[in-house]
Amino acid sequence: MEIKKIIDKDLEKARHSLAHILAKALTQLYPETKLTIGPAIEDGFYYDIDLAHSITPDEYDKIEKKMKEILNKGENFTKKVVTKDEALKLFANNEYKTELINELPNDEEISIYYTGDDFYDLCRGPHVESSRNLQNFGFNIHSVNGAYWRGNEKNKMLQRVYVWAFKTKKELAEHINMLEEAKKRDNRKLGKELKLFMISPEGPGFPFYLPNGMIIRNLLIEYWREIHREAGYKEIMTPIMLNRHLWEVSGHWDHYKENMYISTIDNETYAIKPMNCPGGILVYKNEPHSYRDLPLRLGELGIVHRYEKSGELGGLLRVRTFTQDDAHIFMMPSQIKDEIKGVVELIDKVYKVFGFNYHVELSTRPENSMGSDEDWELATEGLKKALDELNIDYIINEGDGAFYGPKIDFHLIDALGRTWQCGTIQLDFQLPQRFELEYTGEDGEKHRPIMIHRGIYGSIDRFIGLLIENFAGAFPLWLAPEQVRVLSLTERNNDYALEIKNQLFNEGFRVEADLRNEKIGYKIREALSMKIPYLIIVGDEEENNKTISIRGRKNENVSGLNVSDFINRLKNEVKNKKI
Repeated sequence: MEIKKIIDKDLEKARHSLAHILAKALTQLYPETKLTIGPAIEDGFYYDIDLAHSITPDEYDKIEKKMKEILNKGENFTKKVVTKDEALKLFANNEYKTELINELPNDEEISIYYTGDDFYDLCRGPHVESSRNLQNFGFNIHSVNGAYWRGNEKNKMLQRVYVWAFKTKKELAEHINMLEEAKKRDNRKLGKELKLFMISPEGPGFPFYLPNGMIIRNLLIEYWREIHREAGYKEIMTPIMLNRHLWEVSGHWDHYKENMYISTIDNETYAIKPMNCPGGILVYKNEPHSYRDLPLRLGELGIVHRYEKSGELGGLLRVRTFTQDDAHIFMMPSQIKDEIKGVVELIDKVYKVFGFNYHVELSTRPENSMGSDEDWELATEGLKKALDELNIDYIINEGDGAFYGPKIDFHLIDALGRTWQCGTIQLDFQLPQRFELEYTGEDGEKHRPIMIHRGIYGSIDRFIGLLIENFAGAFPLWLAPEQVRVLSLTERNNDYALEIKNQLFNEGFRVEADLRNEKIGYKIREALSMKIPYLIIVGDEEENNKTISIRGRKNENVSGLNVSDFINRLKNEVKNKKI
């Protein structure tokens, strides 16, 4: 079933209208303000302004109060169409507006929107009829940041005033509460507290995995290998650096060079790989293939490097090096639909293990692409048919495909309702042509295979960052770096505590013992801060009865448990990957 991307046009229009209210308030409070642009965005809007006076947080209330005064007047938004010359005269004292106007074709309609009689702005619209329509909105200025005019570092630095805006004050409060909860779950904060990873000034965007983080990473890799063996994939590894010629043939040199790290070896240009696909293609070309070999499913946990601007980095969620859980499937045209269905089912299986719901987007041909219209249409229809046969709802995302083919993206929904693009399936007719890939068909003739690029985690690093935030660091038992901690009530119970620890260790569990001469309350609080799933507490009573007391992370308190019964419970949780 096909679903078009749903955009709340009324909310977008209201937010854009509020941006004009903000602009009017700023010009009344600071008459020297020069306005630039003020678009609606996902959670509100912003306005970029040129103002020598730096707006500080203690001025936010004053600006909001002025906005409310304007809203309470119930002024109309009125459109007026003007000529280019008229527009230039109206904004003669604003070089930003005149720059925008001068770029417009001479015959293009130029509209000015008035808010009341005393404020106007260059704008295509549309807007709400009157500011009365906005009086019940909840809005809140939350930050003022620097922003270069038109995003160009060579241009002047402006001030960008960000505002949250929602239909009701209740929705605004819910949004603010969600953001506060997100701060507590931030992967950078929890990564440090739980000793999972670190980012050093010597390597911004290049994460260091600490022992606890490596446990999670390796468990994800082990699970990846397990399900891929079962699904008929063969694992490969390709070099991290390859020469320029390869990237020219693949098209990455023309389409992605600005994001690649480049070096010179023996007077030749080489690039560290930003993607694994060209290496996988060389593996395919290494030997001849026939139709009997297809589909050939090659999986790779490949480390890639991409240049990201420093301001875009964010813990594990946006890094400069990461491990893609890649796979490339080489197949005959007749196998496209079944292979895509198989990948979709595999992705669904994995996401269910982690308890994720998701939505699907089908991204079509971008402007900067290669290949014929016929190939793109065939590839796009192949993806659509597979999704339709699986009865999966999907959103059409026009123009956001890869440069070599359309793609299906899987957007996970986390515990806070945020979405994260992780899995992807990309159908590619182009690279097999560019690399002249072949297989011998049943007719004895040479044919061109079709290629699928696909990932499930997206990248292991980003997926770990997502898991940290989704679980707020409280990983399910099978993923927890430390699964159990044994706490002795007194020093005389230390030997029994060690006995319990060793039993669990010998059964394969990640377990530690806290035998320090500290109050039990202190030891419990410290263990809980590390979000360990189970604490075992042993004192005289437990030692005498050869039992244990447990404290589960989910407010579970049970005494008098048999150790072997508890071990069986843990084994069952791990085996079933219980969330």
